[in-house]
Amino acid sequence: MAVAEPGDEHHPYPSPFPMPPPGSVGPPPEYAALRRSCPLARVATPFGAPAWYVTRYDDVRKLLADDRFIRPTINDWPTIDDRPPDTAVAGRGPGLVTMMELEGPRHAALRQALAEPFSVRATRRRRAALRATADRMLGQIAADGPPGDLVSDFCEPFPLLVMCELVGIPYAERASFLATADEALGALITLEGGREAGHQLRSYMVSLLERHRRAPGEDILGSLVAASDRGAVDEESVLAFGLSMLVAGYRTTTMFLANAVLALLAEPDRYARLLDDRALLPTAVDELLRFLPVQNGVIVLQTREDVILHGHTIRAGEAVLPVLAAANLDERTFPEADRLVLDRRANPHLAFGRGPHNCIGAHLARTQLSVGLEALLDRFPRLRLTGEPPTWEGHSPARSPLTLPVTW
Repeated sequence: MAVAEPGDEHHPYPSPFPMPPPGSVGPPPEYAALRRSCPLARVATPFGAPAWYVTRYDDVRKLLADDRFIRPTINDWPTIDDRPPDTAVAGRGPGLVTMMELEGPRHAALRQALAEPFSVRATRRRRAALRATADRMLGQIAADGPPGDLVSDFCEPFPLLVMCELVGIPYAERASFLATADEALGALITLEGGREAGHQLRSYMVSLLERHRRAPGEDILGSLVAASDRGAVDEESVLAFGLSMLVAGYRTTTMFLANAVLALLAEPDRYARLLDDRALLPTAVDELLRFLPVQNGVIVLQTREDVILHGHTIRAGEAVLPVLAAANLDERTFPEADRLVLDRRANPHLAFGRGPHNCIGAHLARTQLSVGLEALLDRFPRLRLTGEPPTWEGHSPARSPLTLPVTW
């Protein structure tokens, strides 16, 4: 891989963006070499604009909490050859602004309003309901008889239904936002399509908040609308939360769940070990979160000022991609980093980020993964892959199987 040399910060030929091998979650083969010899690399994003690609654990961990970096909105992402953002897009308003782009007092007020519904205590209270949902879905799979597709019948609908019921997004309306949300999440590949999707999602969320205002419910959006009417949080912050849930509030969990099941079944001894030792599940879930490189370079940061890192000057306004998936495989932090060690105890992975924008749904995501796997183990102790290979979408750096054929 050709990379910029120290003192040549704006190398005219950025390297290709590291991508997982076809038909897999990855990791991209470049990770190890970059961590070893080029921890700050100049790459071309899939949509063509240059960015700095950061792969070592210590660097990524620091960047995530460094207030010299912000999370730009999708309308403000750097473009090819440093062109300014498209004026037609910028003129349409804020578009896709999620919790990740909020800063300062507005962000703090929203996090405070969400602290209780996403707390450990609240998540524990929901565990029985989550298990009942999982059991109901898996019961239908069992009734339909083998073989089955765990992605379409469980790994996709389970986290989505949980999110919809908790947040107050009508599950019955999923056909109207799922494809658009995935388009927005894939903005690193199709930037303009992602921007347009962001505007469509914003329009949907504005209308949904109005419905919650007219008919308040006992869900998070209902409580946030009431808080907004009291002046505790502003309307744009409530919109940002809703858009966060549409774009990422369930999708990363569906991807991790599908990849976790595949990783366990690909080596049946792993599945058998969890069958024999359910107490290992919480530790195994964190190890799966560390080991599975689902989010390959999908966080985009932007510098507020010039920053020097590894002998390079990252200029104000430039894009920086702290790669969580690469950091979580760093052998400097994790012994046997390239192995899935289900009983790994010291596991400071960064799957949920760090700093003021760490994932507010981390407790819920861990619980969903744990409950989903536990329910699978209980219902299907003889679960195994059919031999028919899973299908994959091959263009995105964020990967999970589109199908997962299994039998039992």
